[in-house]
Amino acid sequence: MNLQQLIQQYLSWRETLGWRPLTSGGHLGTFSRFIGEDIDIADVRPEQVAAFLKGTGPVTRSWHHKYSALRVFYRWAIDRGCVDQLPLPDVIPRRPPAFIPYIYSRDELRRILQAFDDVCPSGSRLEPTTARTIVLTLYGAGLRRQEAINLDRADVNWNDSLLTIRDTKFLKTRLVPFGSHLGQALTAYSRTRLQTAEGPFFTSRTGGRIAPHNLQRYFRLACARANVHRIDSSRFHPRLHDLRHTFAVHRLTSWYEQGADVQQLLPHLSTYLGHVCIQGTQTYLTMTPALLHEACQLFEKYAEGGTP
Repeated sequence: MNLQQLIQQYLSWRETLGWRPLTSGGHLGTFSRFIGEDIDIADVRPEQVAAFLKGTGPVTRSWHHKYSALRVFYRWAIDRGCVDQLPLPDVIPRRPPAFIPYIYSRDELRRILQAFDDVCPSGSRLEPTTARTIVLTLYGAGLRRQEAINLDRADVNWNDSLLTIRDTKFLKTRLVPFGSHLGQALTAYSRTRLQTAEGPFFTSRTGGRIAPHNLQRYFRLACARANVHRIDSSRFHPRLHDLRHTFAVHRLTSWYEQGADVQQLLPHLSTYLGHVCIQGTQTYLTMTPALLHEACQLFEKYAEGGTP
């Protein structure tokens, strides 16, 4: 059977189960183009699959993502009699270390917010006040970048201090409470926009929805202007998504400082972030020196006979 057509059938089948293709679907589409869209799935050779997985550079986590997508797809195809065996390699390279997100300090965040005045010129599509408020929302509410960009004016409940986050990564809608400081920033920004009940909350100078690549570009310029950069890598820059990591780590550190039962509160953080299970939240709990210090102090108090 035609490889491209079979991949489309597989993706359609998964979507009926409530699964959004996202990265896996993209890998399968790339695989189809790499192998040849007119080829029969039975004619795909193991060496072709190995070449697709290898790519042109060193083995990265992408190798394992592509392997996982192909393995699930081929098992589905085998169950339906479309192919006899998996053309995947038997030897799986060691998974590279997990990417370590950048955790911003509060001073770095202040410098980045101030830098937008310098890096967003008067003729740019992204105004400094818009960039600042989006960054504050990403950090203050722990949102993903697209979740903030997709906010509509009707999604902001001023009376109950709630954001309605729709069409999320896991096809769910969730309510996200926001604090007074973020509420003040959102209110101040809203007053600079046209007072309409509909349309995007964050807008460009022309009134349209913010383009993700423009936001990322000006954020990177602001980081450079504020002298915020990674010292552990020359390949990677601090990312917008790292603001979500920073929110989680700062929240956890604050709980430790308060002497709270972090294990009991962790499911609340998981729900707030919109994860389908608590294991997903663990990726955001990066051990920073401040977090490690607070955890050690809490353990020392427990070891000395105090109440943790």
